[in-house]
Amino acid sequence: MSDGRWSRERAERWYADQPWWVGCNFTPSTAVNQIEMWQAETFDPATIERELGWAASIGMNSVRVFLHDLVWEADARGFKARIDRFLAIASDVGIRTLFVLFDDCWFPPQPGPQPEPIPGVHNSRWAQAPGHRVVADQTQWGRLERYVRDIVGAFGNDERVCVWDLYNEPGNAFLSLATQPIYRSVPLAFVTAFRHFVLPSPTLPLLRAAFEWARSVSPMQPLTAGLWAPNVQLNRLQLEASDIVTFHQYAGAPRLERRIRALQSKHGRPVLCTEWLARRLGSRIETHLPIFEEHRVGCYCWGLVTGKIQTQYGWESRPGSPEPRVWHHDLLRDDGTPFDPREIEIMRARGGL
Repeated sequence: MSDGRWSRERAERWYADQPWWVGCNFTPSTAVNQIEMWQAETFDPATIERELGWAASIGMNSVRVFLHDLVWEADARGFKARIDRFLAIASDVGIRTLFVLFDDCWFPPQPGPQPEPIPGVHNSRWAQAPGHRVVADQTQWGRLERYVRDIVGAFGNDERVCVWDLYNEPGNAFLSLATQPIYRSVPLAFVTAFRHFVLPSPTLPLLRAAFEWARSVSPMQPLTAGLWAPNVQLNRLQLEASDIVTFHQYAGAPRLERRIRALQSKHGRPVLCTEWLARRLGSRIETHLPIFEEHRVGCYCWGLVTGKIQTQYGWESRPGSPEPRVWHHDLLRDDGTPFDPREIEIMRARGGL
């Protein structure tokens, strides 16, 4: 997997030219998932422009955004035009974009109109990409290869794109199951522990192929796939294939600092945290942002504006759950007011605003 991978020296030179990235995982509040965000009928540039403006106003300079192969399959040319529109909106307010191509989390995807969110349930309609059945069926991979080559090829020399995150949480199937009625009584602690040990072997071949396909079009941006589970086989592939090291961390500050020090010292490559912020688990703005800044680790919290993906609710939320007193993810309400004004003050101060 080392063919074409950036050297440590190239990765460090590249990162030295970048700002300290502070951003979020962005889905507009009017989209229930990444399919609804991007398909022609529901693409919402007005909301995107408003909410990215809010992101810039609180000190963010980058966003992590999920794409979907089904939108490309339905209308590749239109999809790329909408991506270009998104990048123009983001660039106008000083924001660069990290794109995610595949994702194993949550539910099987379906094209066309997306179902409404289930009231009170965290991320109740998020779509796998391409979906576990397609991951396991290599006869369908021809279109996935064309998707990766086309999207990375179209934007691989675009300064508005900063990183390609090829696969979000490969092998993560258990959270999808955990939302089903048979698992509703399972404690959150068991869910969050067990999900890390789901065997990732069905995903490994597609993850490996995704790196090969993306490298074949020679993008100027680095390629990565973020560490999220303590699985030796999976982590080895992610680390051997990635130009820069990315990871997810929803635990408290001491564990975050230990993780950063270990990743930086062992691998000698730039490090980004592409998912964090889970207030009730100890992952908070006031504790974590200073650590990211001290170690110059770019960081993307989960969520900006609470909306149809409903990630202010916890992973364990059930239909009809009341909004929690302490939000799980997200920073702003849909009118732009903050959940916690102190968090926004911290972000603005560290962003130099």
